[in-house]
Amino acid sequence: MTRRSLAAAKGLVWIASLAPLALLVAGAFGFAGQSLGPNPVEFVLHTMGKTALNLLLITLAVTPARRLTGYNALVRFRRLLGLFSFFYLVLHFLAYALLDLRLEWSTLFDDIVERPYITVGMLALAGMIPLAVTSTQKMQRRLGRRWGKLHQLIYPIAVLGMLHFLWQTKSVLDPEPWIYIAILTVLLGYRVAHWLRVNRARRAYQ
Repeated sequence: MTRRSLAAAKGLVWIASLAPLALLVAGAFGFAGQSLGPNPVEFVLHTMGKTALNLLLITLAVTPARRLTGYNALVRFRRLLGLFSFFYLVLHFLAYALLDLRLEWSTLFDDIVERPYITVGMLALAGMIPLAVTSTQKMQRRLGRRWGKLHQLIYPIAVLGMLHFLWQTKSVLDPEPWIYIAILTVLLGYRVAHWLRVNRARRAYQ
């Protein structure tokens, strides 16, 4: 991939990743026929949260896609996608704190302690912070092998995110969170299968 094509591809990733936010802004002001619906706060919260999960799943899909297709240039988009996932996760939290709770911090602390889906959501957000902070190439070089181990936190974070999504739904029969969970299961299952194959190959050469 040339520098020009890489820049163009990253530009498309930026546009696609910012599109949900642009649609929310358009809906808030009634532009282009967009609307936030009868419950704007809930709509904003769900849009931000699902966009964060979508981008997280796409980020996790980069490595399997690269291995299966042999197109190694895909890895160049992983960091950008992960940072956009963190960006929407932060916006999801801010929408909850500002629009839903109106900065009533005592209520926020009570929710974290008493409502499990808020607890796991906050744990996921807290876990994403060190990953975002250490996402630069400079930090990768500085941390060395520890960088890879640190960024394996993305797997439990993804699980926490799915639990947050499932537990906040009005009915466990709602198929949407289960679809997300199924996709995550496939992505994590692929990694487990790859790890087992690599270990068997190593033992075979010993």
